Amino acid sequence: MIPGMPAGSDASVGDTRFIGPLRVGVTALVIAHHTAIVYGGSGSWYWRELPSSGAPSSIALSLLCAFDQAFFMGLFFLLAGYFTPASLLRRGPRGYLAERALRLGLPLLVFGWVIGPMTVALAATARGQPFWATWARLMAHRDYEPGPLWFCQALLLLALAAAVWHVWVRPLRGAEPAATAAPLPRAASWAWSAAGVGAGALLLRQRWPVGSEWGHMQLGYFASYLFLFALGVAAAPGQWLQRVPPDQARRWRRVAWLSFGLLPATGVAFGALHGVKVDYSGGLGLPAIVYAFWEPLVAWGVMAALLLRFQRRFAQPSPRWQRWSASAYGAFVLHAPVLVAVSLAARPLALPALLKWALVASLSTALAFALAAALRRLPLVARVM
Repeated sequence: MIPGMPAGSDASVGDTRFIGPLRVGVTALVIAHHTAIVYGGSGSWYWRELPSSGAPSSIALSLLCAFDQAFFMGLFFLLAGYFTPASLLRRGPRGYLAERALRLGLPLLVFGWVIGPMTVALAATARGQPFWATWARLMAHRDYEPGPLWFCQALLLLALAAAVWHVWVRPLRGAEPAATAAPLPRAASWAWSAAGVGAGALLLRQRWPVGSEWGHMQLGYFASYLFLFALGVAAAPGQWLQRVPPDQARRWRRVAWLSFGLLPATGVAFGALHGVKVDYSGGLGLPAIVYAFWEPLVAWGVMAALLLRFQRRFAQPSPRWQRWSASAYGAFVLHAPVLVAVSLAARPLALPALLKWALVASLSTALAFALAAALRRLPLVARVM
């Protein structure tokens, strides 16, 4: 199950068998992204072995983090929105919200009150604090730590908004037959939406700069998240994700590649190679403006290319990928303590940062998926994850 996607809904919006492998790949990318922060990439995580710096490995991992951040969570929001109308129509508003509460709310509570504090306690062992005593103290103080499951929290709010819209504003529509499906957005719509999302991000970051949180969510990124969820809902009747035009995908893939260099070039121009800390997080400085508009220019091309590539590559079902897909949501929920434990265990290894990143990311991904698959053998866990 995709984080936020109703189980069993693949068949509800045409042939979406390629979504399974896609969610496996993006979940693995989430784990690689958080591993990059451990070894010098920019961002926030429970524990770091290396700080962000001007070292070549740190710059490379920071660029990877910026690239990932531009599209990977937005893609999850797009997919969650895409399957929302079918779930609402099939279950009804009450059934839909009950299903969302079970599949999103229960993992959020378990992580926030149990797994999150456990992850914090694991990270505290790097500072010499005892694991069990620290975990017990955090649990006793009821320290709530949702970590990566801020995503489930956001999807719960969007699910409520979708149900309210469905009942009080306009009923959502499910997938239509291919012969009567709504036409795809015109080419100009892609450019205007990128400009609008960039402007929205810049506006939000005047109040909530990148890195700051409100309700455990970084609202500075929510211009794209909200747009992509709404786009997914709008795309479902016409089955747009299965009909991505190859020429548009190629055009926006070129836009993404041409745009990618703008961000590092801005950093170089403002002295990043000489140790100057360039502020992309907010305000109206040129780096912040470039970053806000850079994200959708990269994201639209990457997401279109991924949708098209996975649809072509996985036109036929694969039992192996189906098994991995079944564990993708569980791996997402469980990867934080797994990654912290693996990266702490790898501390004694005297390896270059990039090699260590690749090793720890690969091992953490494999263990997170294996643990999720093992837990899904329990009936209650299988219902949730």
